[in-house]
Amino acid sequence: MSAPVNVLVIGAGPHTRLNHLPALAAAQDAGLAGTVTGVDLPHVAAAVEYGTPGRPRRMPVVPVEPFPLSRRTLPGAVRRALEDVVERERVGAVVVASEPSVHLPYALWAIGRGLPLLLDKPLTVHPGASTDPVAAQAIADDFETLLDAYRQALRRDERMVVSVLAQRRWHPAFRRVRELIAEVAEATGCPVTSVQSSHGDGQWRLPHELVDLTYHGFTSGYGKAAHSGYHHVDIVPWWLAAGERPGKEIDEIEVHAACTRPGDFLAQLTVADHARLLPGFAERNPYSEQDLLELTAGFGEVDVHLNVAYRSRGRVLALGSHTLAHTTFSQRAALDPVPGSLYKGNGRIGQESHIIQQGPFQAVHLRILQTLHGGGEGVDPRAAGGADHIELHVFRNDRLNFGWERHQMLGFADLVQGSGPGAVLPTQRSARNCAVTEFLSYLAGCLPRTELASDLADHRRPARLMAAAYLSLARRWAAGDRPTAPAVLDFHPVPASAEPAGRALAASGVA
Repeated sequence: MSAPVNVLVIGAGPHTRLNHLPALAAAQDAGLAGTVTGVDLPHVAAAVEYGTPGRPRRMPVVPVEPFPLSRRTLPGAVRRALEDVVERERVGAVVVASEPSVHLPYALWAIGRGLPLLLDKPLTVHPGASTDPVAAQAIADDFETLLDAYRQALRRDERMVVSVLAQRRWHPAFRRVRELIAEVAEATGCPVTSVQSSHGDGQWRLPHELVDLTYHGFTSGYGKAAHSGYHHVDIVPWWLAAGERPGKEIDEIEVHAACTRPGDFLAQLTVADHARLLPGFAERNPYSEQDLLELTAGFGEVDVHLNVAYRSRGRVLALGSHTLAHTTFSQRAALDPVPGSLYKGNGRIGQESHIIQQGPFQAVHLRILQTLHGGGEGVDPRAAGGADHIELHVFRNDRLNFGWERHQMLGFADLVQGSGPGAVLPTQRSARNCAVTEFLSYLAGCLPRTELASDLADHRRPARLMAAAYLSLARRWAAGDRPTAPAVLDFHPVPASAEPAGRALAASGVA
């Protein structure tokens, strides 16, 4: 095992503090990570405390000036600031966890510098993606740009790696679903034939917050699909791929998307409704309903529904219904967002479900249903409504001669992988820790490339599904929110190549 690697984290906001720093603290304890240095805009650039009460840590944050979101390369001053940190701190790896509209220039800088990269989701997004077809198409084009840079870096150093932190790929329940799909496909030759996937996070953003709070907001012309939506546009193709067999490979998608925007939310719950429901709201809110409609025109999507046809050689192999929503059951009842944004907390509650049908052979139901974040008196955290609720139901045609059970129900304890301190729990936090640990373990020489779960080369399909969703939304916007022709994109994975970079990519399991 090599020496711990010093890490540069680009982006030091609430997302990083909640998700990345605890995982990096654990990696430091395990001897995989050395120093951790942050980079962010001047108003954020203050040292960040992280770690455990018994072992507090401090991440210094280097300020860099903001730059136009349309840039594909870093300004010279920003690049020089990063180079200084790399040299001074002897940085050996980069985590990009910034606002996603600047992922591309930061990622291209790290890859071009030959620095192993852990790239947060979504890969990229562009301002106005839900209203401008050019910005939507750029999401698909960006993937090819990133992949080309990655291939060039691999030619210079075959140990180079770009991993994408889409944590459901490490989550034991989501992995079990993939195994179940592959098992039935191997026995029957039947792919996944339909999938219903939904996610709601219970975000109740009050009318004035639609305008005034920008963190994970809608002001840049994109929203839910680029917030947590990437997790779903990633995991569904990952599952579908497990059911593909020769002659039954998905090669095209057709996407019809519809969404609600802030103006629609204000029709669902008006300013007057909020004033009636929340004492003190009227004094807090400086905007009339007309003000809000004018200010939020062109904002991104609050909720989005996708209807997808996954085709193979002109035939529909699978149908998908993907519901991604902020406006779902919430426990918020306070006017003040804590600690100043609505990224997490403030009553946000996760509600997630997936129903996968595999022809006449198998149905898989995965449900994660919460009513609270932490503990609650008298509430079993693993029961429906508890903070750690998860259920996986597996139905199989037991009248066939495969030795299948008609029904299995797997709960939290059944889905834990391993035992002892190294056990992987069926929780998002545990899965995120796995993503960081895997990345650093590979750099330490403890893990072969073939075991990497989320190499960049395996994200062409998620990038294209996200691009197609935004293309459909942008076309509807241009048509006055009326149905238009669907977005149709090819859906081939990245092919293996005979060149050295191709061999390295193929070794990661990409075919």
